Amino acid sequence: MTESLTTKCPECGSGSLYRDGLRYFSGDEAVQRWLCRNCGYRFSEKPPQKNQEWSINTQPGLTSIRQICAIQKEAKNLDSATEIKTVAGDVEKLPQDAKGLLTKYMAYLERENYYGDTVYLKSLKVLIKDGADLRNPEDVKTKIARHVFKDKHGDLKEWKNGSKILAVYAYAAFCKMEGITWKRPEYSQDDQIIRAPLEADLDALIISTTSKRMAAFLRCLKETYADPGEVLRIEWRDIKENILTIAHPVKGHLTGEYEISGRLLAMLSMLPKTDSRVFPINYPSLENSFNRMRKRVAAKLHRPEIAEISFKGFRHWGGTTIAENTNGNVLIVKRMLRHKCITSSMKYIDKVLKFEPKEFEETTATTVDEIRNLGKTGWQKYDEMAVNGVQVHFYRRPKRFIGGI
Repeated sequence: MTESLTTKCPECGSGSLYRDGLRYFSGDEAVQRWLCRNCGYRFSEKPPQKNQEWSINTQPGLTSIRQICAIQKEAKNLDSATEIKTVAGDVEKLPQDAKGLLTKYMAYLERENYYGDTVYLKSLKVLIKDGADLRNPEDVKTKIARHVFKDKHGDLKEWKNGSKILAVYAYAAFCKMEGITWKRPEYSQDDQIIRAPLEADLDALIISTTSKRMAAFLRCLKETYADPGEVLRIEWRDIKENILTIAHPVKGHLTGEYEISGRLLAMLSMLPKTDSRVFPINYPSLENSFNRMRKRVAAKLHRPEIAEISFKGFRHWGGTTIAENTNGNVLIVKRMLRHKCITSSMKYIDKVLKFEPKEFEETTATTVDEIRNLGKTGWQKYDEMAVNGVQVHFYRRPKRFIGGI
């Protein structure tokens, strides 16, 4: 780990960097690689070859490890501020006749305002590598239905219905671009097990990160119950005093406003305003940094379950907590999580209904305001009595839900 005064991250400008090994080129030449502690961006000290075209680089002698596809730039005639970054060699590995279509598809996704999401692009690449004829919808449907892949243990697995649905949406966008008429195959979403982490574990992750940007991002996830993709799209204009607006929801969600805490507001105000977005970083880089951090925290606290928490775990915690505190009021869950369909909200209600409380928290209230506040947060009155001339109301609620089932 080093605090460099001369080398700066080309993505965010931070000088807080990790040494990330060496990068070797032909002729056994090697240069230092760096990992930004602030945004998770990787880059090396100098370009390897003169005939390779590299991504945006504001500092002499520095180059990103992510390349720009030359075919893509020529086709779209993009300037340096709007070039789409792709993993080096991705396009080159695809069949020659598919490169032009893929370049056109990337431009179409950007033009149709898909917020730079690469999920559709990845799905289409998988179909191309499977040998699918993109001009033949029936062949594509067959490839989607039969696709298999190797998991981390080397075992062959079939796509789950959720992955098939994404592939169908990705190809639907391609068909719309090319004017192809087809009949979509129907897949039902697989039942998902909601694993709600402990609030203490979420707080441990927020406190343990050394990155101000990561801490603010995680705090946003916790206070808004938002999807990580929605938080990445938050712009500075979406924050007015202590009201944060989710103006760019993901598919299946609605827009919404949330009153955020003064603590989160202070964390956001400390971030540099170098972009219209509050978090100008791509999802894979942020996720990689988070995965490394959660493993470190899990080992330090001797809590292996922390290593299993994902960004969406914050939303699952929020949905479960709201369902508990409202005694399973599905309409409140739907409104707070901004679901378009009430079916999505019911999975949190079903989870809470399966939980049979054996232990309760107890408290009392003696004033109207205290009684009102307890009612708002899910407490149930079970008794009352006069104590020294004061009418005391007794309340209880099940102890907070712990973990997933």
